[in-house]
Amino acid sequence: MTRTPSTSRRERSEEIKKQFKAKERRRSLAFFGALTVVAAALITTAAIGARNLSHDKGAKASANLQSSSGRGAESAPPWGLPADAAGRVKTAGLTLGQMGTADHYHVHLDVLVDGQPVPLLANIGIDPSSGQMSGLHTHSADGLVHIEAGTKGQPFTLGQLFTEWNVRLTADRLGSLAADKKNTLAAYVNGKKVAGNPAMVRLVTHQEIAIVYGPKNAKIKVPSTFTFSAGE
Repeated sequence: MTRTPSTSRRERSEEIKKQFKAKERRRSLAFFGALTVVAAALITTAAIGARNLSHDKGAKASANLQSSSGRGAESAPPWGLPADAAGRVKTAGLTLGQMGTADHYHVHLDVLVDGQPVPLLANIGIDPSSGQMSGLHTHSADGLVHIEAGTKGQPFTLGQLFTEWNVRLTADRLGSLAADKKNTLAAYVNGKKVAGNPAMVRLVTHQEIAIVYGPKNAKIKVPSTFTFSAGE
């Protein structure tokens, strides 16, 4: 069959259209491919940023705990309440009036010096002039410590409680009592000795914590349990 000039022109036109569509399709694929790469890069960057931010917040919180824990006076027991409760709460890295129920739990603390109990006072972490409380405080002199935080998962340490109490607590110091060649200072959680600085013991619900100071090799019965009341 002999092609007419008009037929040949139509075929060339159709061929040109096909080639144009193919080019457009390749351009679209390349464009969407580039968008996918950019989107993936943005998602990765955002994830890294969020992780770094979370890490920075965690590091900052840890630094705050370390800088605020165990800062108190080097005085002899028994210890009274601080004259400036609000100032002690601030020094502990906490804030009066910001307690809440996002986290609400209790621990029990025993302090033993030369085998004798030292009372943990009521109203630690509470401003007597305003009645405002920090998220870490005591209501009674029975060793019960209340954690009532407005933020879920907010960390609290034993050292912060001692800072509010204005009693120095470090790896080798309890108030004016120093660990030396004759005496030791140790922390126990649920009857097990804890290594390191007692001030950095993280508070967790229903712990029995004991701070024990006395002569080396002295046989002291360390409390390992405490019976919490229903709802505590």
